[in-house]
Formats: sequence, C-alpha cells, structure tokens
Amino acid sequence: MDEIDHLNHLVPASFDVIQFPCVIPYQGGLRMTTKPAHVMVITPHPDDAEYGVAGTVARWASEGKEIIYVVCTNGDKGTSDANMKPEELANIREKEQRAATRLLGVREVIFLRHPDQSLEDTPEFRKELVRLIRLYRPETIVTADPYRRYVWHRDHRITGQVTLDAIFPYARDPHSYPDFMKEGLHPHKVGEILFWASEDANYRSDITETFHLKLAALRCHKSQVGHIPSQELEQWLKDRHTTLAEGEKFQLAEAFHRVEM
Repeated sequence: MDEIDHLNHLVPASFDVIQFPCVIPYQGGLRMTTKPAHVMVITPHPDDAEYGVAGTVARWASEGKEIIYVVCTNGDKGTSDANMKPEELANIREKEQRAATRLLGVREVIFLRHPDQSLEDTPEFRKELVRLIRLYRPETIVTADPYRRYVWHRDHRITGQVTLDAIFPYARDPHSYPDFMKEGLHPHKVGEILFWASEDANYRSDITETFHLKLAALRCHKSQVGHIPSQELEQWLKDRHTTLAEGEKFQLAEAFHRVEM
C-alpha cells in the first residue's frame, strides 16, 4: 500500500468526493493536504441547506470564498409516495443536491449517507464531523439550530447538536482524538457558527442580489418541491425572506443565530 492509498484508507468509505493529491510526511506520520475551505455547511438532508443558507452561500461564492457541503443523511424517507423505493429516492436526492450546489458555486459536496431519520448523538457521528472540520479547517460553519422548540425534525436537532459539540471542544482540543494527531489532523478552532431556522436570530445576511440563485437551487430538489406551482414557490420564498429582512437596509435576508467562538 503506497502513501496515497494509505491516506485514502484513513477516510471512511462512506465519505464521497474527498480526494488527496499529495501527502507530506511529518514526525513519523502523514499530513493531509486537502485545500482548506472558508465555509463548511453541515446539513441534515439534501435540500435543507437550500432553505436555510443558499442565498448567503451564493453571495460568499461570488466573493471568492470556498464552500464545502456535508450532507449527513441520504434523505431516503423524504416522500409521501409509498411506492417510491428508498434507495431510488436516495439516488435522486443526491443528484438534486449536486445540481443545486453547482448553481450556488459550492466547491465540494461530501455525502455521509446515513439513513434518513436515523441520526443519533453518538461518538461515531461526532468523530466523523470532527475529522472533516480538522481536514477542511473552515472559519465559518453553518448548520441547523438544535434548540428550535416543539415541532422540529429529529435529524435537524441531532445534526445541530453534534455539529456544535464537534466544533467545541472536540475539534479544538489536541487530546480529544490522539489517533487524529497521528494522521496529521491537528486541532482547529472555528471562528463562528451560524444556525439557520433559529427562533433567536441575531444576524441577518443580505441575499437581495442572490435570491434568484437560492430559488433556482431549491427548484433543483424536484422530489421535494416539484409539486408546488413555480410562482407559488417563488412568492412564498420571497415573502419569507422579506419578513426576515424587516428593520434592515436591504430587501431580502436569511436569518441566523450567530455565535463567535
């Protein structure tokens, strides 16, 4: 097994699209050299990030920021059609997600492919996310708010909570995962976290100039929104983001709870 094969062997087989162009030996180990990203979006299902942050992602991409998506589940239960096979739906939703991120200018999409409705706050899931945070070393991470009350998809709550724990303290502390240190995955301190769908929004992002891209990206998810008339979807989305921009100097906004680390 050569060095490249060994390095790829260190990454779980469920991770898609990660490639390692080279490795640099250091202190008897291997250093991963994947190019860092400015932003990592950790989303429970395909389409959630398009609702939550796509307008801001499009603006960041236009400003030259490099963005990574991490999609935690395959969305294989996201249908009311009992005749749809889960594996077929998972394939459809992955293609839809790839199409949406191409429109937005996202650099890479990583599919963890956990089954829909199956996420749990486990050491294994947390370690998956810590690995990616240390690998891509983002300044900003965006995810679902785990503290939304009452009716909220369990996968959203779990994703938000595990992401928060992965950021602090696990990705930051060198003794959290000694095996990662041996692989060259050194600690990383994230600069800020943005939680979408928060009931305690304290930060609003101007998406007036990128709303059309958000809408187009959302429309890529035909399995989820294809039944909604086009004009109706556009008006609903515009009304929502107009409301979120109330009190600001811009017309359309995405809203987040922002935490500086």
